[in-house]
Amino acid sequence: MQQAEFGQGGSRIRWTEAPGEEPARVYVHGLGAASAVYHAHVAASPELAGRRSLFVDLPGHGISDRPQDFGYTLEEHADAVAAALDAAGVTGAELVAHSMGGSVAIVLAHRRPDLVARLVVTEANLDAFPPSTAGSSGIASWTEEEFVDGGHARVLEKVGPLWAATMRLADPRGLHRSAVGLRRGSEPVMREILAGLDTIERVYLQGELSGPLDGAEALEAAGVRILTVPAAGHNVMFDNPDAFARAVAADA
Repeated sequence: MQQAEFGQGGSRIRWTEAPGEEPARVYVHGLGAASAVYHAHVAASPELAGRRSLFVDLPGHGISDRPQDFGYTLEEHADAVAAALDAAGVTGAELVAHSMGGSVAIVLAHRRPDLVARLVVTEANLDAFPPSTAGSSGIASWTEEEFVDGGHARVLEKVGPLWAATMRLADPRGLHRSAVGLRRGSEPVMREILAGLDTIERVYLQGELSGPLDGAEALEAAGVRILTVPAAGHNVMFDNPDAFARAVAADA
């Protein structure tokens, strides 16, 4: 386990790391998740093994600190990941990022292009104010204090055992602020940033069961490669890990 300070209060973002060849491959999880849980089994697959691999837990999640004075916006999450990569001596990395983590990775590539050479985002949030069925919308529908004072526990009962297994490890206040920040989106919004990152190789992975990606044609016209992973929904790396690994490795 490695760590680096982020923000102003001496809090630490942490990650686990497996040695291997450069450039590094950096895995970033989604809202209420943890990176090693969602990606370690994929990183060990024949298609992806042998590369230096960092499994970064975002602030408020997993093994990272949970500062109460942190905003947990997409930009602040991105800056915290940048602090981790700077401390790890990583530049020109391949970021493999899921859901909210994909949004964070897009913002990171915009703010610190020196850190990212290839961006693989899986079912990433690209637009502000997603539909009410989105997990972030459900969490953000509570006020922060309501969520901290009982809402977190009630949401855990509804989300099912898979997501609850990691969501219960997340700090309730940090989880709520992360959901609010994800719904608010970035400025410019994530979709616009992704389309404009023309110096970075960009791949968007969509689960077949999630349906077609909105605005796919415009993203492809901007140079984003869109791949559909068969027999998979939002959690592509669990639903079809072999196909997911092949998609991440495609033309890498």
